Amino acid sequence: MGRRGGFPGGGAMPGNMNNLMKQAQRMQRQMEQNQKEMETKEFTANAGGGAVSVTITGKREVTKVEISKDAVDPDDVEMLQDLIMAAMNEALKQVDSANEGMMNDMTGGLDLGGLRF
Repeated sequence: MGRRGGFPGGGAMPGNMNNLMKQAQRMQRQMEQNQKEMETKEFTANAGGGAVSVTITGKREVTKVEISKDAVDPDDVEMLQDLIMAAMNEALKQVDSANEGMMNDMTGGLDLGGLRF
């Protein structure tokens, strides 16, 4: 009679599967550590030639906004709003880029099917 299912050798996980599980656990710990480090990093972006500067953390929390007196024109509030928005968006792109770089370092460029962290 033939065998029914299971793994050869009594049903225990084969060595390769065991190694994969250990690697997955190690990768998860590394991801958690990298995420904690990322949350403490700061990213600063400027707009308008430095007229507006925005600093955010890896957790996407704004920690500082600096506005040059030259950028404040009561007759052109929209320009100031646009500069703040541009600086914020650039800082957020920096966070995304750093996260992507961290993931590429961990996975060795392995395509995980569009998973984002």
